[in-house]
Amino acid sequence: MSRKPMVRPGGRSARVQEAVHTAVRELQAEVGRPELTVPLVAARAGVTPSTIYRRWGDLQELLSDVAVEHLRPDAPPQDHGDLSADLRSWSEQFIEEMGSPIGRAYLRDALLGDPDGDNAARCSAYAAEQIDVVLARAAERGEEVPDVESVLDRVVAPMMYRILFRPGGLTTAYARRLVQEVLDSLDASR
Repeated sequence: MSRKPMVRPGGRSARVQEAVHTAVRELQAEVGRPELTVPLVAARAGVTPSTIYRRWGDLQELLSDVAVEHLRPDAPPQDHGDLSADLRSWSEQFIEEMGSPIGRAYLRDALLGDPDGDNAARCSAYAAEQIDVVLARAAERGEEVPDVESVLDRVVAPMMYRILFRPGGLTTAYARRLVQEVLDSLDASR
């Protein structure tokens, strides 16, 4: 049975979520992921194991929820003054963070505890929101911009494939090449 964690809950629910998420992150750093158990997390968070089981279902779904929350961007993309620089900067940061061993572990956790695909959709929405900010800024400056789906398909999707299945060659040069290709296709369509 799949439990769906509440998104940005308020009140006591928010305090429980924060305490449990904090406990998971601290325990992962202290004892390592293989040693995590629901009772260990519950004790650290100051809740009963049944609270965790009721809310998350099992340890894998809890780890998935923690991973998705970690993958949520905490700030809008930097504004470098033009579309090319903004997309390059965003894609380089994305490939560095998601391609790191920690980033790949969070991605695996996010997807493993997500039988319905909701977490994958949330992670995709995070990327789309960030790209939308970059494209909206460029459009406000009068630049011609591709649509969000084109950037997702031609920049994010290839990077994610490499991150998950072929992590060799994950360089900022690769990210820059993908960005240049989507921008070149924009120029070619004029």
